[in-house]
Amino acid sequence: MTKVQSKFLNHPLLRKYVSLVHEDMTATYSRDLHKWLIISPVLGVVTGLLITLIAEIILKWMWPPILQFYLRHRIAMIPGLAVGFIIAGLIMQYLTPDPDEHSTEEIIRSYHEHQGDIRMRSFVPKLLAAIATVGFGGSAALEGPSIYGGGAIGSWMWTKMRKVGLEPRDRRLMLISGAAAGMSAVFRAPLTGIIFALEMPYKDDLAHEALLPALIASVTSYATMAAFLGAKPLFDFVTAATYTRKDLFWSAVLGIVCGLVAMVFDITFRRVRTFSVKSSVPHWVKMAVGGILTGVCGLVFVSMFKGNLVPIGPNYEAMPLILQQSHGSLELVVFGVLKLAATLFSLGVGGVSAMFVPLFLTGSSFGTAFGQSIVHSPALNLYAAVGMAAFLAAGYKAPLTAVVFVAEATGGHAYIIPSLIAAAVAYAVSGEASVSGDQRLHEGVKVAELSKVMVRDVMQAKVISTTAELLLRQFADSIGAHHAHAAYPVYQGEKLAGTISVSALSKVAPQKWEQMSVSDIMDRSVIRVPPECDVLEALRLLMAQHGQHMLLVTSPNEQLEGILTKTDILSALNTRGGNSGYPERE
Repeated sequence: MTKVQSKFLNHPLLRKYVSLVHEDMTATYSRDLHKWLIISPVLGVVTGLLITLIAEIILKWMWPPILQFYLRHRIAMIPGLAVGFIIAGLIMQYLTPDPDEHSTEEIIRSYHEHQGDIRMRSFVPKLLAAIATVGFGGSAALEGPSIYGGGAIGSWMWTKMRKVGLEPRDRRLMLISGAAAGMSAVFRAPLTGIIFALEMPYKDDLAHEALLPALIASVTSYATMAAFLGAKPLFDFVTAATYTRKDLFWSAVLGIVCGLVAMVFDITFRRVRTFSVKSSVPHWVKMAVGGILTGVCGLVFVSMFKGNLVPIGPNYEAMPLILQQSHGSLELVVFGVLKLAATLFSLGVGGVSAMFVPLFLTGSSFGTAFGQSIVHSPALNLYAAVGMAAFLAAGYKAPLTAVVFVAEATGGHAYIIPSLIAAAVAYAVSGEASVSGDQRLHEGVKVAELSKVMVRDVMQAKVISTTAELLLRQFADSIGAHHAHAAYPVYQGEKLAGTISVSALSKVAPQKWEQMSVSDIMDRSVIRVPPECDVLEALRLLMAQHGQHMLLVTSPNEQLEGILTKTDILSALNTRGGNSGYPERE
């Protein structure tokens, strides 16, 4: 290297700007997003192939001939469903560690509580149980095994691809990305799959961090399945050219109706599900009862009305029948009610699948009946789509998914605004009710967000204190023995003097407790903070070297208003993170 080159390369300005560029590029690529360009397509292809196989088994080989058999021999619905459910129940009872943990609920729970870990030992049995549940006529569809299958594959792939730079937190992202891939493939609607997977864990939040990997995996999965089964939308809507202000008003009214009905169903389903989980009856027996009752729902409907419409099974054939054939409003309402009842009996007892299709089918039947009986509108497809969006938004707490699904299912944008209105109204009317017991209200508060929380919001206002003059024996007998705190504030007269910790007391020999007082071992240098202090700063003080057991929260005139410990901060984080509907898995 010449002297000129050396001088140039070591020039202070060049070294300064090279350092700045390095700093900027490090910040720009701090999240290492390029790894998803390799991992997500692989996840999408594998998931797409799995869902294609499941769809072929259920929609081509099993359900069509079974449905025709049921329509020719109506009474066979009851024993046929009982047999299918017993098979699913036996598989879940004897081949899985927990027969009540599966499908969408297992994915949501794993995301929140198990860092995305799915037990692969039960993978094949759960898919077989789902095929038996849906294929024999359970009121559910392919989204259950698709979401579970994709999520489980994502979790498993994380263990096999850690060498490409995956971190422990990436397992949750791969779980959600796989679920999105499964959803987008089964409905041939990639955007719906992405949005649903991001909305699925929460009632009013999104799993934002999974956006990029979920997007890539969903598109790849959709393309893989489309290569085998075609890319045509599942449902053939006749897109309306426009809508009127009158339609917007009635869409809001329909949103109210669907929101109220969905709320009642959500609450009822959660009650039945909880009762079933707690019941000591063998799982296969519960499934047998559910199969019989599901069959009764189907038998009642086909006995009341002629035609091929029946409220059981995956029901992909029901949507064209509702959209393209003329049905009386009573028939449509009865179909919706019995569809909900059949779903309650199929999945409430532990059937292995999910209820995305049952919810939107119910919404479409109610919407069509509403459009022809209340509004007297010629655009019945519009009200069918609006009912779908409203019921999905209220049932799954997924309003964005509902509207996006309507847009992709209809193949156009004419229904988006009415669907948005109905979905928002139904979401609000249904409150916090959801068919999922493991959905949380929103993402837990992250440590960085503690800077927005004040100490007064999380401190302990009811404080147990002692006095400096008290003998250690009296302190141990009267306070320390009856309260499980690590430290206590100490008053000297009317003045707040410091704190005494249980650990400091333990360092004094018990025989000296009669001669020494609290003032002899109390900590007089305890830190005091005002109620307006942010919790992040308080956490820093507690975590500092030689940190305090507690912080004293005092007013400007030195009056004690409360205390703050690390436990109080952790409790605040857990409270803001929400709670699960089921007990911890062992």
